[in-house]
Amino acid sequence: MESSSGNLSSGIQASLPGRYATALFDIAREAKAIDKVEDSLASVRAALDGSADFARLVASPLVSRADAAKAVAATAAALSLDPTTTKFLGVLADNRRLPQLPAIIRAFRALAADHRGETTAEVTSAHPLADDQVAALKASLRKRVGREVAVDLSVDPSLLGGLVVRIGSQMIDSSIKTRLNSLAQAMKG
Repeated sequence: MESSSGNLSSGIQASLPGRYATALFDIAREAKAIDKVEDSLASVRAALDGSADFARLVASPLVSRADAAKAVAATAAALSLDPTTTKFLGVLADNRRLPQLPAIIRAFRALAADHRGETTAEVTSAHPLADDQVAALKASLRKRVGREVAVDLSVDPSLLGGLVVRIGSQMIDSSIKTRLNSLAQAMKG
């Protein structure tokens, strides 16, 4: 009988980003640096969300390996990333896998949360959430699922308001965009 951790790991490993995330997780676990790597990846995620130039660099297939490696090294230094994450980003640049970085970060966070006995919730909001809102959301989700919940936050202004929360295969969509679309469909009759 396989543990939930085994099921999560095998599910994540089914994708290319999952294989990279699993390899990074294994290296971080061996080095006893899971928290450091997770913090560094959170910094990278914030940089992706906060810098259109960095997001374009990561997503562009037109950037050469050498230029991508230089840019990633400079970004890693500017963000003061741990050595494991810095080296990993270099590997992604060399293998032309930087476009997979957001999915790799999500998969790593899921592995780290599972390692700590938490469930991961992907939360998308129209605007960045304040710390007290995140704490209230975590408490509400903990009550709903019966265990600690790590949240992976992202922002999508097209939602207009509300949240979209994914925990495993379950989705809770309270966004204004979805409500307006539902209203429009109902009015078409």
